[in-house]
Amino acid sequence: MAQENEVKSSIGEGEIDLGSVKIADEVVTMIAGFAAQEVEGVYEMAGNNTSGLFSKSEIKKATKGVRVDVADGNVRVDLAIVLAYGYNIPSTSSKIQARVKSAIENMTGLVVTDINVRVAGIKMAPDEEEAQ
Repeated sequence: MAQENEVKSSIGEGEIDLGSVKIADEVVTMIAGFAAQEVEGVYEMAGNNTSGLFSKSEIKKATKGVRVDVADGNVRVDLAIVLAYGYNIPSTSSKIQARVKSAIENMTGLVVTDINVRVAGIKMAPDEEEAQ
């Protein structure tokens, strides 16, 4: 069963409480995956899908190579990526960390404590592969 995390939410200046918001861990996983793929230099995510619950290919693609641990409103993210050839690994990894942190915190209100990036491979551009 999917783990869910409650996020405190209020509306307006008067702090009116209308109920609670629960976010499934799989949603946080998808946010992290989509955010990482938006960074220039990321060719694809590496590894297996983290959950068998998803059936659509775009969702599978988003969760591939992503693992999140959410506890007490804090998120720890592990990403496995394949970079495109020619991109600086430390610089691109730093951009991935910043993008994923921003996306998760802005979209969920959870606090990101760690983002670990594992570069699992380098992918040559299609034109360069064919030339070799």
